[in-house]
Amino acid sequence: MAADAKSPFDVDFTKFFAEMKLPALPDMGALMAAHKRNIETLTAANRVALEGAQAFARRQAEIVQQSVAELTEAVTALSTTATPQEKAAKQAELLKHSYERGVVNLRELGDLITKSNEEAVALLHRRFTEAMDEVKALAEKKK
Repeated sequence: MAADAKSPFDVDFTKFFAEMKLPALPDMGALMAAHKRNIETLTAANRVALEGAQAFARRQAEIVQQSVAELTEAVTALSTTATPQEKAAKQAELLKHSYERGVVNLRELGDLITKSNEEAVALLHRRFTEAMDEVKALAEKKK
């Protein structure tokens, strides 16, 4: 090869990269702080969800205990009634009470879950909004 002939490997990489228009690197400190806030928010949202699930389980256990106690009372009440008409009336009364109690309990459990989910989603929503504001601020800073 002649001394003045160029090989495809004879490239001045310093000049090559200097001519490239690479986007500016983001502020790494700000980026790490944002990621830290993201993790903290996810942790808080998970904690809220877990606490909600625990409250739900506790209340559900209380409802089961209460239902067993009411069932025991109902069986005792039915066994002490004398006539078939009294038994039928008592059964209807117990069934109505049981149904109404079930509806109240389901509503309460639903409210517990809804409240927990709303709190967790609110945390995530707030952080997402903050993160988008941070991205916008970083983009404007680089202009």
